Amino acid sequence: MNISQNYAQNDLSGMGQAELESHALIRTAASLNQIKEHWDECKGELGEALEKNRKLWTIIASAMNEADCPQPQEVKKNILNLAMFVFQRTMEVSAEPDPKKLDILISINMNIAKGLSGNA
Repeated sequence: MNISQNYAQNDLSGMGQAELESHALIRTAASLNQIKEHWDECKGELGEALEKNRKLWTIIASAMNEADCPQPQEVKKNILNLAMFVFQRTMEVSAEPDPKKLDILISINMNIAKGLSGNA
């Protein structure tokens, strides 16, 4: 493991759950944004970035269905609806790739990350 990987691993280990989720959302949004901004050079990376984002949202949606989830019912419902939208949009982008279609996925991730980090 190189120094930067070691630092990144140690940096994440001290984070709380909300911070970890926020960090993951920001990272996937940044990946999608990089592809959007450099479409011609990076569009080959789209499938992997969409898959990572889909997996992240699957984890988030699953957490909302857990019995010990502390979120109010209305928040759970809204997050699950948002996850369904993300899944649908991911399929649309996969079927017909277009950099403009990434805007909403990037925006959703960044806004949820801001809320998790308390920087709304």
